[in-house]
Amino acid sequence: MASNTDKASYQAGEAKAHTEEKAGQVTGATKDKACEAKDQAADAAGHATGKGQDTTEAAKQKAGEAGSKTSETAQAAKDKVSETAEAAKQKASEATGDTHDKTSHAAQDTKDSAVAGTDNTGSVIGQAGDQVKNAVAGAKDAVANTLGMGGDTTTKDTSST
Repeated sequence: MASNTDKASYQAGEAKAHTEEKAGQVTGATKDKACEAKDQAADAAGHATGKGQDTTEAAKQKAGEAGSKTSETAQAAKDKVSETAEAAKQKASEATGDTHDKTSHAAQDTKDSAVAGTDNTGSVIGQAGDQVKNAVAGAKDAVANTLGMGGDTTTKDTSST
């Protein structure tokens, strides 16, 4: 019969895998949007060729930088989600009192990172950042609920008077 620690570790592993899968999907969608933005910028630059070669080159360079920055931010978010899920799995196996605090800190760091990434890359990655934050929050909640630290505010008084 598996112990509660083993069950918690297994469920944390499942949460990690789900989070990594979502992060992979978000990364793919973000890369696709970055490529579309880059292509649109390149097309717009191509139409402006008659107005000067310098303008075209500057637009292409900016589009390339934007696509590069978006890809880097998406990868960083995916890496951060992966690190957070791994940390949650380790804490579940330890089953100590500080598990909830450390998982909350890791989730907050990931959330802050995703918010910063969203601010830096603009609307192209805005939706992706929200999805990553929701996936991380879901993983954190799954770990907390697995360990019995969920937000259940209904308690039963089992003591006799």
